[in-house]
Amino acid sequence: MRKDDLILVSVDDHICEPATMFDAHVPARYRDRAPRVVVRDDGVQQWMYGDARGRDLGLNAVAGKPPEMFNIDASRYDEMRPGCYDVHERVRDMSAGGQLAGLNFPNFTGFSGQVLWQGPDRAVNEVMIRAYNDWHVDEWCGAYPERFIPCGILPLYDVEHAAAELRRLAAKGVHAVTFSENPEALQLPSIHTRYWDPLFAAACDEGTVLCLHVGSSSRRAPSSSDAPASVNMTLSSVMSTFSLVELIWADIWHRFPDLRFSLTEGDIGWIPYFLWRAEHVQRRHSGWTKAAFPEGVSGPAEIFRKHMLCCFISDAVGVDLLHHFNTDNVCWESDYPHSDSSWPHAPEELETLFKDLPDDLVDGITHRNALRHYRFDPFAVRPRERCTVAALRAEAGDVDTVTRVGRPAGQRDLESWNRLTGAASAAPPRSST
Repeated sequence: MRKDDLILVSVDDHICEPATMFDAHVPARYRDRAPRVVVRDDGVQQWMYGDARGRDLGLNAVAGKPPEMFNIDASRYDEMRPGCYDVHERVRDMSAGGQLAGLNFPNFTGFSGQVLWQGPDRAVNEVMIRAYNDWHVDEWCGAYPERFIPCGILPLYDVEHAAAELRRLAAKGVHAVTFSENPEALQLPSIHTRYWDPLFAAACDEGTVLCLHVGSSSRRAPSSSDAPASVNMTLSSVMSTFSLVELIWADIWHRFPDLRFSLTEGDIGWIPYFLWRAEHVQRRHSGWTKAAFPEGVSGPAEIFRKHMLCCFISDAVGVDLLHHFNTDNVCWESDYPHSDSSWPHAPEELETLFKDLPDDLVDGITHRNALRHYRFDPFAVRPRERCTVAALRAEAGDVDTVTRVGRPAGQRDLESWNRLTGAASAAPPRSST
């Protein structure tokens, strides 16, 4: 395997939505109620939907910056590279990083679209959700259909309407939608109720993957109130652990044998242990837990291997443990323009990471699995020989991959992190006794 020959399709990238995105997609009578970008007193640009504050840019828009310029605090569009919010520059950045295509999650709406649920009028909320989806599919992805896997947002507060929107999106060629890693945390019914059956049925009918992005429940891993910031950054995958374990024991699989979820941005190295633990629980405790699986399914590990996709950026532990996985369901992610992203050096990192793997397995992880699960065919538009790392980088030789705007990180960012997480702004003195 040579890095120049790789074909890279990411199942997790993000959009820092441009301020004009709703202009062409919200009916005239609703435009005064559409989400908007406002300038705060401190000069920061902030998305607002009525009184609901959108998710900050901050670490979500640091592509091309050195770590000492990673900011937590909400930012401005002129403090990030244009590829974060401009689709034409995004494609140039993708080419410069050797990446053919990507599935793009939202940003200001929250990863499961929850900000767009927060308006007081559900009918208006749905207008905005449809407008977001139409912009995303028709403008962002439609500008370069061979470069983007579309991903929709659903009105999860009304499962019948959510199912209808999933079907509408499927008719537009969309086979990925954001769900939540923990709906109950968003004051919705849990996945262990029958509430979600209409949505799960629609997803099975349409061949649509329900994507559980880390952070899509607006919760973080529990830790001490005064834990250093590095604690929660290290624990970022923990919410995916909860999602995996709840799903493998959920009483849904006999009703929905074709249902698929993706665990997004949670890495994979931890998964084999929890599958072992679940199998242990099944052997030792099934007499009283009464957990049941569909006929012919041996247990929780088989549920994972059949129904769940997972992905990683550069998880060397996960690569060492790939023999524990159904590797047809393992994908690669870039996470551009977030702070964990490997852009623009993914080809170099993957060449080292995959050096001992057979080419067929590498091809599956880097692109083939994503194309199959999301029903995406870039080669129908772009010849395969023009899709490799080398070919794409040759088209983008003039792209400066260093971001030369922004500001150094400082105390302002640490204080912003503490506000976001509810951590104490300064830890109290610790007793030495």
